[in-house]
Amino acid sequence: MSPLPSSERRLLLDVARNALRAAVDASFAFRDLPSAPNLPLSAGAFVTLHRTGRLRGCIGQIGAPQPTIPVVAYCTRAAALDDPRFRPVQIDELPEIKIELSILSALEEIALERIEIGKHGLVVTRGGSRGVLLPQVAAQHRLDALRFLEETCAKAGLDRGAWNKPGTRIEAFTAEVFCEPELCADASGSSWRPRGGTRYSSST
Repeated sequence: MSPLPSSERRLLLDVARNALRAAVDASFAFRDLPSAPNLPLSAGAFVTLHRTGRLRGCIGQIGAPQPTIPVVAYCTRAAALDDPRFRPVQIDELPEIKIELSILSALEEIALERIEIGKHGLVVTRGGSRGVLLPQVAAQHRLDALRFLEETCAKAGLDRGAWNKPGTRIEAFTAEVFCEPELCADASGSSWRPRGGTRYSSST
């Protein structure tokens, strides 16, 4: 996936900010999404909300190539209202919430020895269970490839060694990650915890 120009990054952050406000402020109308014919399709997106350096919500979609703007708008609303780990975002929180976007490439199957920390995010699927962790998780928490894979299994609710069992599918993706300037200037590594307190959430 080619890097997005700064104008398209800003557009997507504006979409997310407007979608967030519309989700929690009934007086704010945001019905018509902007048109961006040159914006490439993506395989999905994750929207992460931070408040005062702490995770406030994270929801994503990943799958077939799709228009990026509606995915970002949908995931922002879901991160604000539907992340089961948090109460819905309230209107008085809006000034303190900062937005981080991860725009995803297509999935491809990958073996353990090909996983590159900081480059690849992982999807582990077994039966009806699926776990997703973003590339920045491994880099922020200094996980090696094996630990990263094990934690993705745990995210799916599987045994940590499930990646090595027949019938388990391991896929990788890359992500272009960017955020509102205030958050980027004070990046927090608090968006993930190991099993028992996993902090990334996905909806598919």
